[in-house]
Amino acid sequence: MPLQEFKAYHAHLYYSDHDGLSEAQHIAHQVAELFDVSVGRFHEKKVGPHPMWSVQISFSSVILAEIMPWLIQNRGTLDVLLHPLSGDELWDHTQGACWLGKSHTLDIRQFLPKI
Repeated sequence: MPLQEFKAYHAHLYYSDHDGLSEAQHIAHQVAELFDVSVGRFHEKKVGPHPMWSVQISFSSVILAEIMPWLIQNRGTLDVLLHPLSGDELWDHTQGACWLGKSHTLDIRQFLPKI
């Protein structure tokens, strides 16, 4: 992929139970108070390529240098998938992905060409 400037990013907070859900809600509330972000739905099921329950936080690249260190320090026990929005979802969720905490295997079949 040619070098490009990404305009936006997603951070997906992963959790697997109601305690983790509460922690994700607390973290999402804090990040929304501190930064110009959009917090998505708190899923209590696997959604898209994500192998666990999750919530998506969307934000502009303008705040990446601020929000990433904040997430590193404040993610608690949650794992976080951070990726750009390049227009190529397969690349975003694989080559462009950055993990805070443990990495997880994503179900990327939906991004593969249909044969």
